[in-house]
Parts: sequence; C-alpha cells; structure tokens
Amino acid sequence: MNPWTPDAPPTLVDFLRPTPGPIPVLPILAAALAAAYLVGAVRQWGRGRTWPIWRTVSFLLGCLVLAATTGLGVEAYGYSLLSVFMFQQLTLMMAVPPLLVLGSPGTLLLRATPHTGLGSTVLRCAHWLLRARASRWLLSPWLAVPVYLAAFYGLYLAGLADRILAVPGGHVALELAFLAAGILFTIPVLSSDPLPARLTHVGRAVDVFAEAALHAFFGVFLMMATTMLVTRFVAPTQTLGIDPLEDQRLAGGLAWSYGEAPTLLMLVYVMHRWSRDDTARAAADDRYADVHGASELDEYNAYLGRLREKDS
Repeated sequence: MNPWTPDAPPTLVDFLRPTPGPIPVLPILAAALAAAYLVGAVRQWGRGRTWPIWRTVSFLLGCLVLAATTGLGVEAYGYSLLSVFMFQQLTLMMAVPPLLVLGSPGTLLLRATPHTGLGSTVLRCAHWLLRARASRWLLSPWLAVPVYLAAFYGLYLAGLADRILAVPGGHVALELAFLAAGILFTIPVLSSDPLPARLTHVGRAVDVFAEAALHAFFGVFLMMATTMLVTRFVAPTQTLGIDPLEDQRLAGGLAWSYGEAPTLLMLVYVMHRWSRDDTARAAADDRYADVHGASELDEYNAYLGRLREKDS
C-alpha cells in the first residue's frame, strides 16, 4: 500500500483537502498550461487586440478542474476506491477537455506567438502539424471511438486496468491517457481552432450520441456486475470498511449519470452551432440573392418564358 493511501472512509472535506502524494504530474501540467494561456491572452490585450473573456475563463476553469481532480484528496482516494477512480476518469475524459477546447488555445497560439526568434519556430511547427496527415488521422472519429471503447470496455473487461495499475506510475499514466483520449474526441466536436479537417454538424451529433450510448451501457453493466472487474481495488476498499461490490456499483452509477451530463451539454452546444451556422448561411444567401439575383429562380423564370413562347 502506498504511504499516501488513506485509512478512513472519505468525506467531502477529505476529497477537497490537499494531500501529500506522488509527483503531481497533472497539477504541474495544469499550472503550466494556465500560465502559458494567460501569457498569450495578456499579450493580445496588451496589443489592443480582442480576445474573448469567456474563452479565457473556460480554459482556466479547465486547468483548475484538472489540478483539483488529480492534486487534492480525491487523488489519494483514487488509489483505493474504484468509484473515485471512475470519477477521475470521467472528469478527465468528459469535463476537462470541453473546457480546454472551448478556450481555443490553438487560435490564441497562432495570434499571440511572436513571429521572430523562438516564436517563429513554434509557429512553423504549428503549421506543420496542421498540414500533417497524422494530425488528420489523430482527430478522426475512426480513432476517437475505438479509443473510447478501449478506455472503458477494454480497460475494465479485458483486465488491462489491473496490469497497468500494478506498475509504478500506472495510475498517473492512465490519468494522462484519459485526458489525451478526451481531448482527441472533443476537438473535432467542439473546437473552433484551425483543424486539418472538420466534421459536419451531422457527424458531430452522431459522435456525441455514440458516446452517450457507450457510457450509459457501460454504467449499467458495472451496476449489474456480481464480481469485481478490477481486483486491484478490493483490498484497499476493504481496508476503508467499504464493500468493494457496492463501491463498484457506485462507480457504475457515476458512469451512467455523471458521464451523461457533459455529453448532454456538448450535444446542446453542437445543436446550437448547427442552428446558428444554418441561420447565418441562409442570411448570406438572401443577401447574395438581393444583389445578384437567385440563379435557380432566374432559370425557372426563363423556363416559364420559353413555355409561353412555344404556346404563342
């Protein structure tokens, strides 16, 4: 058992209390991302250029949630309780990525990075990544959906969780993988940044619906399971005086309920953008027709004119 593993059942205060633990890889990453983003935003504002406050708040909130989920007491209990580990997984895959992606860090990078010195190299690398075929493949739903399947069904049903968690640093490695999987899925659905390829609105909606069905079915499966899927959590859970099976059912309930809330919000946002883009496109078509005329209507009127000439 790790020296930072708790020996008493958790309370809300325990979850929110700073707790000594292993090297805080993800909290450090969150702090670095927040600092870099703030530097870029302040640089934009200092030049008199606009940068949306709501995007800044969204990105910083994502960094805060990332640091809290992996740096407070919840991290310590994530080594002992499957339900807490599932909460961390769902947060890293479904709550943090949308907040980060809606901050449009890619656009900020392209606008705020200096075009001289090291900044020039950073910009060249960014443009190369946008044109790379590998980027198009990484952001494809053909990769995102299998990764999501592996993060749930493959990890828990194939016994991979026990093997990875048994390795030193395996817990943190899984957290990094969850975050990466969530970002790969979220970017094509929500991002306004320049991308190698863009999904249609229909494709985005289908991806979100597929994700919702995946979480719902997996959550129900966990709640109905009669044996432990991850034996690594049995002994630590019993040490806390908690029934491992009851804790696993709680993990399933989280996957079914908490996992659906961010999905619903993502779907609402996708539908809103779909409606907004259709309205803007219709308005643009109307303006074009007012200036240049509607080609389809002109062709139809010409057709009617030819019919009248034949009749006469």
